[in-house]
Amino acid sequence: MNYFAFSALVNLAASSILFIIMVSKTNRSRYDTWFAGFCFSTAVWSTGYFFWQIATTPEAALFWTRFLMAGAIIVGLTYLQFVLSFLEVSAFHKTLSKFANIIFGIFFLMNFGSGIVSKVEPRFWFNFWPVPGNIFHLYLIVWGLSVFYSTYLLYKSYIVSQGLLRRQISLLFFGMAIAFVAGSTNYFLWYNIPIPPVANILVTVYPLLVFYAIAKYGFFNTKIITAEIFALTLIGTSIWTFFIRKTSSPAITASLIFLIVSAGILLIRSVMNEAMQREQLEALTRQLADANEKLKSLDRARAEFITIASHQLRTPPATIKWYLSSVLDGDYGTLKPEQKEILEKTNRTNNSLISLVDDMLNVSRIERGKMEFLFEQVSMLDLANITFEQLEPIAKDKKLKLTFKSSPKTKFPKLMADKEKIRQVMNNLIDNALKYTKQGSVDVALTAVGDEIKFSVTDSGKGILPEEQTSIFEKYTRGKESVKQSAGLGLGLYVAKIIVAQHKGKIWAESPGTGKGSSFIFTLPIKNDLKETTLVDLAKNQG
Repeated sequence: MNYFAFSALVNLAASSILFIIMVSKTNRSRYDTWFAGFCFSTAVWSTGYFFWQIATTPEAALFWTRFLMAGAIIVGLTYLQFVLSFLEVSAFHKTLSKFANIIFGIFFLMNFGSGIVSKVEPRFWFNFWPVPGNIFHLYLIVWGLSVFYSTYLLYKSYIVSQGLLRRQISLLFFGMAIAFVAGSTNYFLWYNIPIPPVANILVTVYPLLVFYAIAKYGFFNTKIITAEIFALTLIGTSIWTFFIRKTSSPAITASLIFLIVSAGILLIRSVMNEAMQREQLEALTRQLADANEKLKSLDRARAEFITIASHQLRTPPATIKWYLSSVLDGDYGTLKPEQKEILEKTNRTNNSLISLVDDMLNVSRIERGKMEFLFEQVSMLDLANITFEQLEPIAKDKKLKLTFKSSPKTKFPKLMADKEKIRQVMNNLIDNALKYTKQGSVDVALTAVGDEIKFSVTDSGKGILPEEQTSIFEKYTRGKESVKQSAGLGLGLYVAKIIVAQHKGKIWAESPGTGKGSSFIFTLPIKNDLKETTLVDLAKNQG
């Protein structure tokens, strides 16, 4: 095998590898399709070139020269279309694209006759060199213009591009330029210019540069490339052995070729499937990230809506509370006992509504990451007494025994806390116990244990299932039995958990079982090192 046949094999292997890579891509663009066509036409040209070089008869040589010219014609067309796909579609380029398809199609059809290659004859170093047909010169002018204009457009794209795209285009541009300069050296001997096409092998520069782009800039999947190169090397070696060396055992050689080709195909297919699955996973990951971002945006919008709506909802019951307090205090005259009882019930219901709106406001603040706290020296005993007194009427209405116990000999030290928010937690725990206890008692206790102050509410109500003792402190979560017994949003305990955590304390629930009552407890450290502040960044202070 001579040098020219060898260079053709190298070009064939390189262009075939790139062609397989391109057609194995998922979601191919117009640019990908034309580049695949360009690689295919180069492979056709290289195939014809190889068999022309090893031809032993004029008839075979003529057939293979026309075969390679078919590839060369398609090379000019696909290269032009490939470059046009880089550019914004304009009216001129649309017209040029259609005209190119027609003119190159005509040249392709005329290539089957004697229009491009009329015959072959001995010339210089070759036994069978093609002789130009009557339209060969016109074809060569059109082919040259298309290649020149395509390269010019690719260069323009390189000039205006930036970053990764610029580096990618530069590799394509220089690879293509060298490949066409090398390939054009074939045409010297057509005009009896004694310059052999020794630069033919440089056609391989373009796939090598594209391969470098693949490895360095991630054009395509590197695993696929590695598998394809390995498989095609095996296939190429087998063909070389069969056609060139012509071993003495055709049956063994054919079997080896079949096995090697099958192994190569299976290898490529398996790696392609893996790459396809990974691409699909990456696409799903991107979609999930986009969806997650949209959900975050919707969640922020919801939190803002709740904040605005809660502020608007809070005004009417706050006004009602003010008037009810004035009426109950006798500012508008003495009330009859039955009137006072009705107004007190109305006031308690109104207070429950205010508490619910406050929970919604607190949740929206928590979700937005900022919550106001006014830390100051607070007496936990005073807060517990005030909360107990406010909820005593509810216990009387339900005929429940509500008791409050504190260590009589213990002097409770003051601690840094937001008294309104801690009172809100106490109120929530006692109010919940009264809601979910149909009969029996609710016992409130305040004790000092070591360096902590412990507040607990124990009832004789329905109890808590073991699996719910933690989940009930989550947002919008309520126990199964709680949903049946009382209306609510499941926000109170969630807000309580956040408030206690910001005081560096702990809150939890205990229950011996269903129907055996439950206890809700929270503890606060006496020395918590909290500073007087009005705003806490919840993202930095999660407890």
